[in-house]
Order: sequence, then C-alpha cells, then structure tokens
Amino acid sequence: MARARTRARPFDYWPGFVDALSTMLLLFTFLLTVFMLAQFFLAREVTGKDEAMARLNRQIEELSSLLALERAGKTEADEKASLLASNLDVSEKEREKLQGSLAQRAAGDDGALALSAEKDATARALGQIEILNQQIAALRRQLAALEDALAASEKEGAQSQAKIADLGSRLNIALAQKVQELSRYRSDFFGRLRQILGERPGVTVSGDRFVLQSEVLFQSGQASLDDAGRAELDKIAVALVELQNEIPPDIPWIARVDGHTDKRPIQSSQYASNWALSAARAIAVAQYLVSKGVSPQRVAATGFGEFQPLDSGEGPDADKRNRRIELKITER
Repeated sequence: MARARTRARPFDYWPGFVDALSTMLLLFTFLLTVFMLAQFFLAREVTGKDEAMARLNRQIEELSSLLALERAGKTEADEKASLLASNLDVSEKEREKLQGSLAQRAAGDDGALALSAEKDATARALGQIEILNQQIAALRRQLAALEDALAASEKEGAQSQAKIADLGSRLNIALAQKVQELSRYRSDFFGRLRQILGERPGVTVSGDRFVLQSEVLFQSGQASLDDAGRAELDKIAVALVELQNEIPPDIPWIARVDGHTDKRPIQSSQYASNWALSAARAIAVAQYLVSKGVSPQRVAATGFGEFQPLDSGEGPDADKRNRRIELKITER
C-alpha cells in the first residue's frame, strides 16, 4: 500500500517553472540594458559628427573670405606693377634723350662762351641723369618687392585652395554619413510597419515605398477616409511619431504621401480629373497623420493621377493595383 501511494504522488513542476521565469526576466533586463547603452553611445556619436560639420562649415567660410582678400590684393599688386613698369619706361626714354642731347652739344661750338654754357648744361644734364638713375633703381626695387609679394600671395592662394578642397571632401563624407543614417532609420521604420500591419491584402512593401491600395482607405471615387482606413493609418502614425523622435533634427527628411489612380476617366462632379482625386486623397492621408502627432514639417502630399501606374495592363486587376497610396521616407 505504501508503494502504491508513492506511485500516485503527482510530480511538482512549480520550482522548475519559477527558475525558468527568473532566467527569462534576467535575460530581458540584460538585453534592455545593452539597448539603452547602445542608444546612449549612438547619440553621442551623432552629436560629435554634427559639431564637426559645423566647425568644417565655419572653416570653409573663413578660407573663402581669406581667398577673396588674397585675390583682391593680387589684383591691386598687378595694377601697381603695371604702373611702375610704365614709369620705368618713361624714365629710360628721358635718360636716353638727355644723353643724346649731351653728345650733340659736346660736338658743337669750340668757343669759350659756348663751352662754358655747354659745361653748365652738361652738369645739369648729369644731375638729372643721376636723379633718373636713382628713381629707376627705386622703381626696380619696388617691382622686385611686388613680385615677391605676388609670389607669396599665389602660394597662399594655392594652399587655401587645397584646404578648401580638403574641407569639401570632408563635408561630402559627412553628408554621405547623414544619408546612410537616414537609410538606416528608413529601414527600421519599414520593419516596424511590417510588424505592426502584418500580412494582409491591400498592404505591401515595394522597394523603399509602403503601398496601400485605395480600397483599404477610401470608397470608390471619394477622398474621405473611412473607419477602416483610419484604423490602418493610426498604426502608421504611431510608427512615424516614433521615427521623428529618433531621427536627429539636423537630418532633412520627410514622409511623402503619394496619391495614384487608375487610367479610367473619373465620373464625379466633385473632382475634375484623376489628378485632382489623387491629390485630394494624398492630402487627406497627410492631414490625418498630422492630427495623430506627426509634425507637419515632416509630411508632404503629392498627386500623380494615372500617370505613374504599377501595372500597364488592362482590366480590373491592373486598375486595382494602380489605385493606391504610397508612403515614402525620403530627403527633403
């Protein structure tokens, strides 16, 4: 009888269940801590890149100002050099003229009075020639100084150009990094939308666009959201609000809402064309997202009418594919 009672005693699962639950709680706490640390270091890295880009922009502005000043100084120096060269040519011609006049007078009259007058004229001419020689030497020194200044200015200009090219390269790298960051956030956003909306008819992802068939949001020929459409947009709005809180404010991005229709002529007195209907539907979706907390600075609405079809075929199936709303995260 004792052995029978022992075999009938039920197995106690509770301690093992408690141990498994505790292990899962510790693992979840560890993963949450790792995620918070990753977010902290990522925020620090993005802030450092923004400050570096601001410094690069300031350096580019300063170097551009210095280059403009150098060019102005070079132009002024060129003008001075041209003026000095012209004065030098005039002085050389006057000296040659005086020397010729002196030679002619020395070969003239041998009379005493004439000789005395010639001596005086010669002395005056020699004095003028000496003054001209001194002026010519001063002009040549000024020209040499200007040439040295021009050479130094050209050297500094070349260095400035090299610095500007280097800063431009760095700026391009920084901009490319911003584009990569936006691509990463865009991929995260579409991943969240897939999880939120799940696999359901009328909602697909095509490349970098999220596509909702018009029947999911609107009645035929209308641009007013129905209740089912609002429910779907509520899920998208939640993901967009989370995205705009995560993306740094210096990344220029927008959520573009594109409206498309089929190619059948519209039969409605309210809308003059398929173009007008597609634009009205895009605006209705954009306004609803804004009403749910999405910043209006981050939303744009565009209408494409029937001019950007997904399916160029004929028939109801092609028309249904072409009637759609597309959501795309892109640069502003």
